[in-house]
This record gives sequence, C-alpha cells and structure tokens, in this order.
Amino acid sequence: MTSKRTKLQEDTHFRVLRLLQENPEMSQRELAEAVGISVGGIHYVLNALIGKGLVKLGNFTAAEDKRRYAYILTPKGIAEKTAITHRFLARKLEEYKALKAEIDALRSEIEDVPKLPSLK
Repeated sequence: MTSKRTKLQEDTHFRVLRLLQENPEMSQRELAEAVGISVGGIHYVLNALIGKGLVKLGNFTAAEDKRRYAYILTPKGIAEKTAITHRFLARKLEEYKALKAEIDALRSEIEDVPKLPSLK
C-alpha cells in the first residue's frame, strides 16, 4: 500500500512534469506558485527529478538573462510522466466514486427527513 506522503510526492512530481512539458522555461518561482509549494520545495523537487534522469537542464537561449534555465523532460521523464498520469487518474477516479457515493447518501438522507414548516 502506498503511503499518503508517497501519493502527495507523486502528485507533486506529476504536476511539475506536466507543467514543464508544456512550458520548459518556467522559473522555479513560477513553478512553485503554479504547484502551490515553496520555492525551496520546488528546488528540492527539481533536483530529485534531475537526479532520477527525468528532467535535464538546458540554457534558455531566448532569455535576456543567460542564467535562466529550461527544464526539459528526457525520454525517461516523458515515459514516467505517462505512468504517473495513469496512476494519478486512477486515484482521482476512485476519489470521485467515493465522493459521489457520499453525496448520493447525503441526498437520500435529506429526502427522508420531513420538511419543517416555514416560520413567517
């Protein structure tokens, strides 16, 4: 069984990989804001993704500031993003089913309760 922390970490990796695939020149600050974590947290995530060989650093040549980097998904990163996407989608579908069942149960409870007379 996967721990809650591992799921959270995988969700963060999924969101970062997805954002970088669409926009490799995003800054760490922009990534952190989009994912909803601190800049230090995004730095840690990027280093982990680079260490796993899922992302590589490249210079973003179109930028005026030559210190800017582009975070490029490697072929291994693209494959991992696809695998994570499948797991993420499966988890979200399970969450949706559980939430829908809870909503249906609550609706049924409300329908069974006699209506109170209005106070006018």
